[in-house]
Amino acid sequence: MDIDLVYLWVNGNDPKWIAKRQACIGDLSLKDVNCKGRYADNGELKFSLRSIDKYAPWIHKIFIVTDNQVPEWLDTSHPKIQIVDHTEIMPPECLPCFNSSVIEHYLHKIPGLSEHFLFANDDMFINQPVTPETFFGKDQLPKIRMNRRPFRKLYIYFKTRIQKKPLSNYMQKVHNGALLVEKKYGKYFNCKTHHNIDAYLKSHYEHTRQVFDNEISATRCHHVRSQTDIQRNIYSYVLLAEKHAHLCYVTQHTSFRLHIDNRKYYAKFMKYNPVFFCMNDSQFANDDDRRYAAEFLQQYFPDKSQFEINP
Repeated sequence: MDIDLVYLWVNGNDPKWIAKRQACIGDLSLKDVNCKGRYADNGELKFSLRSIDKYAPWIHKIFIVTDNQVPEWLDTSHPKIQIVDHTEIMPPECLPCFNSSVIEHYLHKIPGLSEHFLFANDDMFINQPVTPETFFGKDQLPKIRMNRRPFRKLYIYFKTRIQKKPLSNYMQKVHNGALLVEKKYGKYFNCKTHHNIDAYLKSHYEHTRQVFDNEISATRCHHVRSQTDIQRNIYSYVLLAEKHAHLCYVTQHTSFRLHIDNRKYYAKFMKYNPVFFCMNDSQFANDDDRRYAAEFLQQYFPDKSQFEINP
């Protein structure tokens, strides 16, 4: 079976893009979930593609979803590479969109996307050789990698009802999807995806969109991250509820989230040597942290991939 790979990518350092964003929502420097760290380009996509070239050369096609941007180093003539603009997959009322949670609901609209596909943010990397069987079972159903959180619903109740504190934007979005699935299927999934490369079937994706079309469509005009967004965990929860996937819990040896604002994570990453890892930027990181992360990636993946323009 052909397995494609889909990335979301944005160059948040581009003056034209910055002007477009500021015209829509204001100052990039705001210290919240829509801050600079959510959009800064530290060259991660280049190194993620190097990891794909090195450890998953069997990938059929690579789609890079962007907002009228193209990485200057990318060889767009390569037969495996396809740039997909937001306008090709999203309705006009969504645009301009600076909210990955909304963009992700339209992945199944990518022209030519294979039935079996993988999804990644540009800061996600493969660290060891993988095969199609890493992502799909012998029955060709996806393997869903989750972090084990057995008491997450109880924790949310305690924090919001007892402590009267709001959830983080990410946790709230995951919770929103879990509640919808609970209402429909009678089960609340405490686990959440491992924040790395995930496997899907396009037909499953389309099915979930149909089941929750009203709820998901109601978020389409959220141009930036909102507490009422629905995170893409909902696609995995539906598959698990309908028994159309294989649940795999991760450890730090299999999937590692490196927060670039904390240098201690680099040593932990080398210790665990995981199959997958993510270089997580956020409102807590500064430009020095981003330079350090870029230097680390250059040293870790020094060899150019076949997807880069030759000088």
